[in-house]
Amino acid sequence: MPVHLKRAAKAPARTADPEVGATVAAVIADVRGRGDDAVRDYSRRFDGWEPERFRLDADQVAAIVGTVPDQVIADIRTVQGNVRAFAEHQRASLRDFEVETSPGVLLGQRSIPVSAAGAYIPGGRYPLVASAHMTIVTAKVAGVERVAACTPPIRGQVPAATVAAMHLAGADEIYLLGGVQAVAAMALGTGTIDAVDILTGPGNAYVAEAKRQLFGEVGIDLLAGPTEILIVADDAADPFVVAVDLLSQAEHGPDSPAVLITTSEALAQEVIGHVERILTDMPTRDFAAPAWRDHGQVIVVDDLTEAYALADDFASEHVQVLTRRPREALDRMRDYGALFLGEGTCVSYGDKVIGTNHTLPTRGGARYTGGLWVGRYLKTVTYQEVVDPAASVELGRLCGRASRVELFEGHARSGDVRAAKYAGDPLPWSPAQAAA
Repeated sequence: MPVHLKRAAKAPARTADPEVGATVAAVIADVRGRGDDAVRDYSRRFDGWEPERFRLDADQVAAIVGTVPDQVIADIRTVQGNVRAFAEHQRASLRDFEVETSPGVLLGQRSIPVSAAGAYIPGGRYPLVASAHMTIVTAKVAGVERVAACTPPIRGQVPAATVAAMHLAGADEIYLLGGVQAVAAMALGTGTIDAVDILTGPGNAYVAEAKRQLFGEVGIDLLAGPTEILIVADDAADPFVVAVDLLSQAEHGPDSPAVLITTSEALAQEVIGHVERILTDMPTRDFAAPAWRDHGQVIVVDDLTEAYALADDFASEHVQVLTRRPREALDRMRDYGALFLGEGTCVSYGDKVIGTNHTLPTRGGARYTGGLWVGRYLKTVTYQEVVDPAASVELGRLCGRASRVELFEGHARSGDVRAAKYAGDPLPWSPAQAAA
């Protein structure tokens, strides 16, 4: 029976705030109606940013990249190399095929990249450089011809490292533009920004709600909420490491859940103590402290079987396994955005450097979807060809019978005419009947 040494003081939000929804709907409607003029108005109002052009030209990009320290550029290249290598393996795992399912009947599958993708790279308080790697590099590996990328200015300044990452990742268009206005502009198109086919990338509650409202007109990667971490630990885990790793994700925002499930009450108590001590001088404690206070949980269970089952109930975005045999989780768990196995691994590696994609499902979404990957930029389509008339006859007869069970006479007649043409079957209806 699970024992809660610490419960969440607040329940996680499962639906969008109605006020956020209304604000977003109004901005989208305005961008739809006024295009660039609306985008400019909202950029001035929300970001204090109103340049002559939101899109950076090649000379501007080169000048901005030139201000970034060499070590930062080298690190960006290294991380993007990791992301690219993993994405290339993902792409290679998807193959087109054609199979003859019965004599003369050919069925095939192709994976075709979307023509244009929009990548939103958050800014606001912190420049989320890594999001450029995850969205743009992955899209380019998938074969997307045009990637338009938006990122907001940060307190009126150009986020140079983010622009460098967008450029090095292969973005075809870079815009200094943020918020709902950026997402709406990419989805709907304006006079100066062409519409895209899919929107990807994380963002605040307003950006997430904009993606939700625009879904259908464009594709999206997923509906993401606050970052989540869940750690499964046994008595062999280092409590200090556990505490540090919990807070590494709590610093994303004051509503980020951080959960420990452990078989050791002693470890649980030590972790709680370490968290409180670390928070006293943590530079990002204004986010991490309320996240831990309101959404942190520590749960003690009897054994790892119970721990894995409970972890699956959470269906957390990130699940870190700090046990003697961490790879057990590969067989024991099924509902998670990503697994991080063993003390040598941490969620922060996945967020920033290791190469797997950090855009992952939250709010229980891991029960039905994985995260952003090469396949999200691909349309898996099928084709069919019946090259043997005899096969078309048999399919035509079957189609006629199956369609009439559903009272779809028009469908049935498509099969009838082929059976009649290739095998001389009498039509069970006449053209006059069809005309009538």
